[in-house]
Amino acid sequence: MLYIHLFDHQAESDLQRATMDATRTTRQLEETIDEFEKQKIRDIKKIFGEFVTVEMSFHAKALEVYTLAYQSIQSVDEEEDLEVFRSSLHPPDYHSRLDIVRANSKTSLDRTGSFLSTTGTSQQQRASSRQTREEEEDDEDESEEEEDEDEEEDTDDKH
Repeated sequence: MLYIHLFDHQAESDLQRATMDATRTTRQLEETIDEFEKQKIRDIKKIFGEFVTVEMSFHAKALEVYTLAYQSIQSVDEEEDLEVFRSSLHPPDYHSRLDIVRANSKTSLDRTGSFLSTTGTSQQQRASSRQTREEEEDDEDESEEEEDEDEEEDTDDKH
């Protein structure tokens, strides 16, 4: 009987020890799960927070651009533009037409330049180089006309 009693006591001790180990392991596992869950929540908050911040920044910049576009559209002087358009329909001579084109280009570029400076700068550079080419072509045309007139006079003098 003593043997059974010792065996029962040993079994109870083993059971108690196993129960305590299981309880400790369960508690550690729960703590690990809790820590994992906390970290997951922090990571999700960080990721979504960064996403929302980027989106807000994008939309804020878009709103700035739309605001500038709206202001630019509203600042168009309809009467002035209509006058320029009407005067361009019946320009008196070639130089007047060129002046009108230059004035319109400058007005348009000024407005565009104040709206988007980098685009305006590139447009102004293109307009400036185009204007320079036109002036050079005009100078060449005038030089050729003068040469033709000189040749005609020389031919007339010989006859």
